[in-house]
Amino acid sequence: MNWQDDIFEAVVIGGGEYPKATQPLQVIGNAPYVVCCDGAADEYISNGAVPDAIVGDGDSISAYNRAKYTGILHCISEQDSNDQTKAVRFLLERGVKKIAIVGATGKREDHTIGNISLLMEYVRMGADVCMFTDYGVFIPCKGDSAFKCRPGQQLSIFNFTASEFSSLGLKYPIYDFISWWQGTLNECVGESFSVSARGEYLLFLNY
Repeated sequence: MNWQDDIFEAVVIGGGEYPKATQPLQVIGNAPYVVCCDGAADEYISNGAVPDAIVGDGDSISAYNRAKYTGILHCISEQDSNDQTKAVRFLLERGVKKIAIVGATGKREDHTIGNISLLMEYVRMGADVCMFTDYGVFIPCKGDSAFKCRPGQQLSIFNFTASEFSSLGLKYPIYDFISWWQGTLNECVGESFSVSARGEYLLFLNY
């Protein structure tokens, strides 16, 4: 997988800190379809753009924008899932599977951890999804994976359900770790690396 060249069918802008770095802003700019969680709609609109859809429980968008953009506002009142998940589900129900998520981190650490951990749930729902932050990209993986990189590029691997770990092209060979910290602070030694495993894990690549 070469995440840098991926063309996403849609981008979801979450209600965390609005992106400032080049990579997530490019993802937004290149997206053919933009869905704002309702907490992100005000800032996206204030930057001079209009989303294709606004999805959430409707409690975070300003009254002005709520009235002005009522035609693209999809209020989902159930509280069993967060707005990010509602936005992803909204896209999947319309046949959109290749999804980028930005603006999902920052502000509150508990929300950040929750949003990141949900990536694996989205894969189980049928999405092909990545999450771009101002510092790197989270990529949910299952089984064997291969990636392009650059020598010295930093990465971390977080285990969810995986076993029988092995790797090629990393400075520190991986093993069957359980605690999340055990897979952090690794490094690419060449222009590609691969991970072999049975089960699910989450990769974070620094830009």
